[in-house]
Amino acid sequence: MRTRKIAGFDVSVIGLGCMNLSYGYGPGPDEAYGVRLLNEALDAGYTFMDTAALYGFGANEKLVGKAIGHRRDDYVLASKCGLRRNNEGVREINGRPDVIRETCEQSLSRLGVDVIDLYYLHRMDPNVPIEDSVGALSDLVREGKIREVGLSEVSADTIRRAHKVHPIAAVQSEYSLWTRNPEIAVLDACEDIGAAFVAFSPVARKFLTGTLQDVSGLHDDDIRKTIPRFDPENYEKNLELLEEYANLAEETGCSMAQLALAWLLAKGDTIIPIPGTTSIEHMLENAAAADVSVSFDVMTCLESLINQNTVIGARYDAKAQKSVGTEEFPS
Repeated sequence: MRTRKIAGFDVSVIGLGCMNLSYGYGPGPDEAYGVRLLNEALDAGYTFMDTAALYGFGANEKLVGKAIGHRRDDYVLASKCGLRRNNEGVREINGRPDVIRETCEQSLSRLGVDVIDLYYLHRMDPNVPIEDSVGALSDLVREGKIREVGLSEVSADTIRRAHKVHPIAAVQSEYSLWTRNPEIAVLDACEDIGAAFVAFSPVARKFLTGTLQDVSGLHDDDIRKTIPRFDPENYEKNLELLEEYANLAEETGCSMAQLALAWLLAKGDTIIPIPGTTSIEHMLENAAAADVSVSFDVMTCLESLINQNTVIGARYDAKAQKSVGTEEFPS
């Protein structure tokens, strides 16, 4: 694959979100399949692998370490702190410097590495000034435990405040045709400070693939069960958008998933989508999106068809929304 820049790193224009293999959408594949998928992703040209302490409460980092630790020079490794399961077994946001350090040490051990290339603050702790959390990450850079600092799901103001403490290499947030919030202010902030923008859920948690027609049977552990857009009544209305979307994919000569990724790549040369999957076939399909060219007319049609005004339902429920700082469109 072609490459894009994150600080001094050259990474594949499409990265791999590893979360799905261990967490988020119900039971993942068995370990052997996960190991195979991660290695075949490297073989296919992926050089940017994204995990976090939260994913499977450490299980995903262990899987990544076990599967591709022996190929450490083949990829840029990203993980995250600030969102974890605490010692009492409770999921929490915690951006205290001592906890960031503890989480990093645990991640290094699980991944089996001496240094993490890009380490994000997964969520900003409302009880800890961003300057304190980023200061702790800056200390880890000086100590050689991480190489670059990133932020996730934060506002443009937070990005700029953090950047004054330590250079921010990348900002990660949800971004796809149906989640356009970064366009309000975050993309501009990233451009201003020279940070890459990493787009998670770029195929809208499977919606834009066209292969999820019925959400009534989602697993109890599937996070989409808590997302208003996937409420069966809302989702049925959202599916109506896909008929024309499928026509635009056919016109472009690609799959629906590839069109979603190609749209993001065309939005800016500092944007790096990181689709996740539990399927080797889909992983390879996503990689091929790097070679899809979207015409100006199709770009215009896409953005008119699927946007914050045409999608029914919020991207998070009220509880989850409280944990993110990304700007919101008016109701």
